[in-house]
Formats: sequence, C-alpha cells, structure tokens
Amino acid sequence: MNAGAVTAVLALGSNLGESRDTLSDAVAQLADHPGVRLQAVSPVVRTRPVGGPDQPDYLNLVISVETDLAPHDLLAHCQAVENAHHRVREVRWGPRTLDVDIITYGDTVLDDETLTLPHPRASTRAFVLQPWAWMDPGAVLSGTPVAELAAKAEDLPGLEIFEGD
Repeated sequence: MNAGAVTAVLALGSNLGESRDTLSDAVAQLADHPGVRLQAVSPVVRTRPVGGPDQPDYLNLVISVETDLAPHDLLAHCQAVENAHHRVREVRWGPRTLDVDIITYGDTVLDDETLTLPHPRASTRAFVLQPWAWMDPGAVLSGTPVAELAAKAEDLPGLEIFEGD
C-alpha cells in the first residue's frame, strides 16, 4: 500500500437498464483514476429492493479499493461515475441505473452534510454485507464481523448470487 493510501469499501447497485453491464463498466471506471487502485471485487448478487417504491430487483456488488483520494474527493469520483451512467436522484431509495456508496474509508469516522462514514445503514443491509463478507471473510464493520452482521440482516432472505439471465 502506498504511504498515505487508505483502503475503502464501495457498494454498487443497479436495477434499471443493463444492470450487469453497468456494474462491470462502473467498476472499471472507478478504478480508472490515478488515485484509485482496485483490490477486490465481490460476487454479484440479486436482491429485492429495500424501502422505496415498487421497483425491479437490484444487482449489487462490493469492491475494495486502495485510494490516495480524500474522502470527499472519492465521493466526487463515485458521483461522477454515477452521472456517467445517467443517475437521477428523484425518489429516495427509488430505482436507479447506478448507485455507488462509500461504505468505509479506512477507520475514518465522519458525519457532515455530504458524507457519513461508515455508511449509516450498511450494518443492516445484507446486499452490502453478504457480498462484502464473501469478498473479505475477515472484514469488520464498527468492531463487528461483517459476516455476523450479514447473518442478522432482515433482507438476507431472497439474496442470491447472480448467475446471469
């Protein structure tokens, strides 16, 4: 790891358009930045929507990156990738072509008007936790093993590895 570099965990989701292609493209675009190096990619999972209006199932995955970017700069990069995929923010928890969330940024704890770290709802969402646990079985979130959190998540039933349609 480079001096000053931090490991960040990002969660990606899509339920509009060609979601599998969108996720693959987004991972490549996120890593196509001099301050971001891809470390690991989870399996893709199909999940039911959590909250929000009636909508199609999601495809989700989690990645680990090494980054030299500051947290807000990484957020701006994630949002630029979302925008490249025509992300529209009209309905909270609504359908989307692409969602990229920063789940953790090293051990940073942050809560301001634009970014909360660790992600405030990650500890209860199987669509983040289970792929993350498969990608990194030793992962810990706020002192608790990610696999343990995944096993308790209400949205775990129905989550499945996506094999393609």
